[in-house]
Amino acid sequence: MSGQYPNDLVYTKDHEWARIDGKTATVGVTRFAVDQLGDVTQVDLPKEGETVKQGEIFGSVESVKAVSDLFAPLSGRIVKVNSPLTDSPEYVNEEPYDEGWMIQIELTKPEETKELMDAEAYQEFLKETAA
Repeated sequence: MSGQYPNDLVYTKDHEWARIDGKTATVGVTRFAVDQLGDVTQVDLPKEGETVKQGEIFGSVESVKAVSDLFAPLSGRIVKVNSPLTDSPEYVNEEPYDEGWMIQIELTKPEETKELMDAEAYQEFLKETAA
């Protein structure tokens, strides 16, 4: 199970993950979210330079089942967008923690990371919500 949720990431209750590297966070959706969505057919992401606030919608993922909003796990300015997802949304299904990342945020409130869950807490959260 831990392979599905890498220990070097932090997680939200909305099933996004963030990999923190200094003042930058790379963001994507978790394997759980991918499994719930089914095959991803389209990813709608913001533009570089836009700002996001923790908990606000920053884009959406469309799958064969539904369209789901993406919520920013942290506040900051978007410094990079994974533009290959536009043409290859299947990366989200195949490699949600690698090729399937969505945006990189330059953090304006690094302390917000304390509000996110580690891999163990996230897996506990999934067990609780499945019950």
